Amino acid sequence: MILMFSFGEYFLSEDGGVTEDTDKAYCVSGKDIRATIDFVSDYSLYAYEGDVRQGFITVRGGHRVGLAGQVVLDNGRVKNVKHISFINIRVSHQIKGCAETVLPYIIKDGRVLKTLIISPPGGGKTTLLRDVIRCISNGNSYCKGMNVGVVDERSEIGACYMGEPQNDVGIRTDILDGCPKAEGMLMLIRSMNPRVIAVDEIGNREDIDAISYVINCGCAIIATIHGDSVDEIRTRPALRKLIDEKVFDRYIVLGSSLGIVENIFDERGNELFIHSLCIAN
Repeated sequence: MILMFSFGEYFLSEDGGVTEDTDKAYCVSGKDIRATIDFVSDYSLYAYEGDVRQGFITVRGGHRVGLAGQVVLDNGRVKNVKHISFINIRVSHQIKGCAETVLPYIIKDGRVLKTLIISPPGGGKTTLLRDVIRCISNGNSYCKGMNVGVVDERSEIGACYMGEPQNDVGIRTDILDGCPKAEGMLMLIRSMNPRVIAVDEIGNREDIDAISYVINCGCAIIATIHGDSVDEIRTRPALRKLIDEKVFDRYIVLGSSLGIVENIFDERGNELFIHSLCIAN
C-alpha cells in the first residue's frame, strides 16, 4: 500500500506506521481489495455500475476512488470493470482562500470573465475551481455576490450528500449533482438564472456545444480541463475552435505540482502572470 503526498511517497508498514523500505511495506491482499470495494459502494457495487464504467466511484466528501481491473466491452465500448485488483483513493480537501491569487485576473470591472483552468491530473484544478465558485457566490473585493450554477457530474466540487453540499461553495450557488455536464448546463440556464456557470473536466463535443450556448445566453463560464498548456489543448479538434475564436477571456495554467499557477494568459495569448504557489497543503 503506497501513500502519496505532495512532498514524497511512503509505504504503509505492517504495524500501521509508514516506511520508505519496501521490504517492510504492507502487501495488499485480494481480501483487502474486496472489503474496500464493498465499503465504498455501500455493499452494492451494482448500484454504482455507471460510475465503475468511468473507472471510479465518488464517495461522501467528494473523495474519488479509482478502480482498475479487467474491462468488459460491449460493441467496442466499456460496459463494466470486473476482477477489480487496483484501487487509487484520491482524498479531496477544501482549501479556502486558494483562489485569491487568480481573482484579480478573472474579474474585471465587477464582471466575471470566461475562464478555462488547464491542469495535469493532480494539479489542483478542482480545488481551485471550488474556491473560485465560493468567492464569486459570496462576493469579494472584486465583485458583488452572483448566482453561480454548478454542474457537478462527479460529485467532487460540492461533494453533495443527500442533496446537501459538504463543501462550502457559497450562498448563491445552485448545484446539479451527478448530472452530465452538457445537459446540466442547459438545465441551469433554463431554470436557475445563473450569472456564472462552473463545470469540471470538459472535453467532448457535447460539452463544447453547451458552452457555446451558455455564452450566447450572456452567461459567464468557468471550466477546467486536463492538459499541460494552451498549445497542447489546441491540438484537440473539439477545443481548437474555442481557442481560435477567442471564446475564453482567460486561461489559467497550473503546474504538475499541486497548487502552482504557472501562467495566466488573455484571449490573445498575452502572458499576464507567471508562476505562483496558489494552494497550500
